[in-house]
Amino acid sequence: MSIAEPATSPPAEADRFRATLRNHPAGVVIITASVEGRPVGLTATSFTSVSLDPPLVSFYIAESSTTWPTLRRAGEFGVQLLTEEQSDLAARFASRGSDRFAPPTAWSRGPSQVPLLDGAAAHLICSRFDTRLIGDHWLVVGEVTHTLVLEDPRPPLVYHQGAFGGVSPLG
Repeated sequence: MSIAEPATSPPAEADRFRATLRNHPAGVVIITASVEGRPVGLTATSFTSVSLDPPLVSFYIAESSTTWPTLRRAGEFGVQLLTEEQSDLAARFASRGSDRFAPPTAWSRGPSQVPLLDGAAAHLICSRFDTRLIGDHWLVVGEVTHTLVLEDPRPPLVYHQGAFGGVSPLG
C-alpha cells in the first residue's frame, strides 16, 4: 500500500481531504430547534456522543451554513437519529432554499417546543452546553435533557462515498 503525497495547493489539499474522508461512513441525524416559534433544522453527519456524566452530545456546522445564523439563537435543540428509510428527509434538510418542515415532512412539537420528526429511530432533546468556532466549522455541544426512542428500532441511515445507505448487523 502506498501513501499519496500531500497536495501542494490549499484547494487541492481540501479536495483530497474531503475525498479521503468519504471512505469513513457517518451516521445521519437532523438537528431541529424552534426559534421565535418557527422550526429550523439541518442534516448533520458529524454527530457524536461526548460524555455520560453529564450526558453530552455534539455536532459540527459549517460557518457558511445559511441555517446557522438562526439555529445559533436556540437554547434547546433536538437530534433526530434517522433510519435507513429516511434518506429523502435527510436530503430535504440538507438542501438550501426549501421549506424543510412543509409537507411531506411530518413532525410535532416535543419538550421545550423542539420540533420532532416522525419516524426517527430516536430523539434527543438538548440544552446548549457550549459552542466554539473551530476552523471553518462551529462545534455545538448539547446536554441531553430528554430521550425518546422508538420501540421497534430500524437500521440507521449512514452517509458513505457521497451517498446515503443503510447498515445491517453482521450475523
